Amino acid sequence: MAMPEAVPALELIDVQRSYQQGPSELRILRGVNLTVMPGQSVALIAPSGVGKSTLLHTAGLLEKPNGGEVVVSGQPTSDLNDAGRTRLRRNAIGFVYQFHHLQPEFSALENVILPQMIRGLSRSEARRRGEELLTFLGLGERFGHRPNELSGGEQQRVAIARAVANAPHLILADEPTGNLDPGTSDHVFGTLTALVRASGLAALIATHNLDLAARMDRRVTLQDGRIVELD
Repeated sequence: MAMPEAVPALELIDVQRSYQQGPSELRILRGVNLTVMPGQSVALIAPSGVGKSTLLHTAGLLEKPNGGEVVVSGQPTSDLNDAGRTRLRRNAIGFVYQFHHLQPEFSALENVILPQMIRGLSRSEARRRGEELLTFLGLGERFGHRPNELSGGEQQRVAIARAVANAPHLILADEPTGNLDPGTSDHVFGTLTALVRASGLAALIATHNLDLAARMDRRVTLQDGRIVELD
């Protein structure tokens, strides 16, 4: 018996996004098509100003496209209301940004526990998973440290743990190592890609770092508002 085909974690189908600037329309995405499968890491490489963040925000259901369809884990989203989009985003998508955005008054472990409890997990289960993730990311000795007691690389690894704490199907990362020195950047990126492979997550990661991008499964860029495969 044939095995069922895996459902893509993300499908962008002829996605268009534009903004009104006075009387004129600024077209950023002009028919983006992209599929990211579970366990696959895709590097989005493009200069600033061409629409990388717009693409990630649209893929992450933070912005609605003007046309086309965003499908997350098999769920089309164009007809979802705001509550439905929020629910799907919370359950299926994790975000990692260039700055860690950790809650400064909470410890590393508490920063990872909180989103799980908001979703409805018990504190004991959220704590178990948080400890497991932080240990996997090399932070087993840092559970009780607050963000200002952690290095930049440690803070970003806590942010990665927080992003995957609710077991999303897809990680969207916008220059996640952009604020780090090369050695720390390499280490953080390595832990992120190891987590993707170990968990079967899909990842779409915007980066300027070509050396890091070369270690990912695929590389794409944006040209004239459309996705172009590299290599």
